[in-house]
Amino acid sequence: MSVYILVVDDEPDVEALFRQQFRRDLRSGRFTMEFAPSAPAALERAKNVADPSLILILSDINMPGMSGLEMLPKVRKERPDVPVIMITAYGDAETRRNAIERGAVGLLTKPIDFALLRHEIDARVGQAA
Repeated sequence: MSVYILVVDDEPDVEALFRQQFRRDLRSGRFTMEFAPSAPAALERAKNVADPSLILILSDINMPGMSGLEMLPKVRKERPDVPVIMITAYGDAETRRNAIERGAVGLLTKPIDFALLRHEIDARVGQAA
């Protein structure tokens, strides 16, 4: 089974950064990362992955149009089986509380601690195996 991680961010350099950080995993086929440039695109993608192969959604909070926090309850309603971790440059207590109340399982602050994120991904990949 191929497992997917969906990364949602409107910044184009995020895809290159994630692909570099996880290049060995991606090259070996351990998991696949897909990238959505907006919350509406992410909702569409999450809806179209019908099987349990979507194991994690990582979403920026601050995006034009629909924010990550606005997307969160919609994606949780559509895919309650898929954990969502929010990413933000502003890791204050209010932002964390809002994210958790809306259904996020965690909040990462920028710059992203990729060692911590790798641990989270490893746990999800292990559960999916």
